[in-house]
Amino acid sequence: MSTRAPGTTAFDPLLDPLLGPLLDLGRACHPLPTAAVTAFAAALTAAAGGSRGAAARVAAAVGAGQLAIGWANDAIDADRDAAGGRTDKPVAAGRLPRGGVAAAAVAATAAAVPLSLALGRVPGRLHLAGLAAGLAYDAGLKATSASPLPYLAFFGSLPAVAAGAAGRRPSLLLCAVGGALGLGAHLANTVPDAEADAATGVRGLPQRLGPAASRAGAALLVVAADALLLGGAARALPAPARALLVAGAATGLGAAASRGPGGFRAVIGAAALTVAGVVASGPALAGPASIP
Repeated sequence: MSTRAPGTTAFDPLLDPLLGPLLDLGRACHPLPTAAVTAFAAALTAAAGGSRGAAARVAAAVGAGQLAIGWANDAIDADRDAAGGRTDKPVAAGRLPRGGVAAAAVAATAAAVPLSLALGRVPGRLHLAGLAAGLAYDAGLKATSASPLPYLAFFGSLPAVAAGAAGRRPSLLLCAVGGALGLGAHLANTVPDAEADAATGVRGLPQRLGPAASRAGAALLVVAADALLLGGAARALPAPARALLVAGAATGLGAAASRGPGGFRAVIGAAALTVAGVVASGPALAGPASIP
């Protein structure tokens, strides 16, 4: 029977000492959310009329920031994750040194500064403010009733970052939608970790609400995002975007009413449909061109 730690992969003995830690470092950055947020930011920039270069610059800045937030989270929470039996976390499982992951977070934060400023003065500063909010969440806000604020700050400003990088003024409607989706993501993220959070004393707002209320709240926030878009810009939206948003709202309502395990998956599906609807809207949701 293999004695290899869960989540690791066997390589050639000469490569394993290098590739194993690199893969674990990738796992420690929360790869799925990191990739999803980075791709969404780049897609928003392109949808706002930004060039490929602008979308690539946004992806680089947001990607570096998400790496920093993910690595800082695992470094700071190593003891809590270990107490919760999180063998999927490389630092908590002892496969990566805590100091090494903290150093990676510092390096990613340092890289995010010039990458963000390359987006332009306003979008760059907005992204750095969102990054600071994410790091503040890692540093302690996640365990308080103020835990939603970093999500609101980051996701509410992300459309403005994308619009600014594309040479447009931000759409307040789209910023409100981003904030609603960010709050929904915060509530939904805690549902699978409810037992571990309870065991280790994490008492953010979603933990105080409980997993059932958090799941329903996340679903209703997605519905609210769809309603904002359909109510505020329906005539300007192309038909595919409207169809995706209507489907997102319907799925979200079903998720809010669900009391079974399928409710969480429905929330994720509703959010995905809404994000697709935003991207499919193209420049219809973008603000006016900014003054040079």
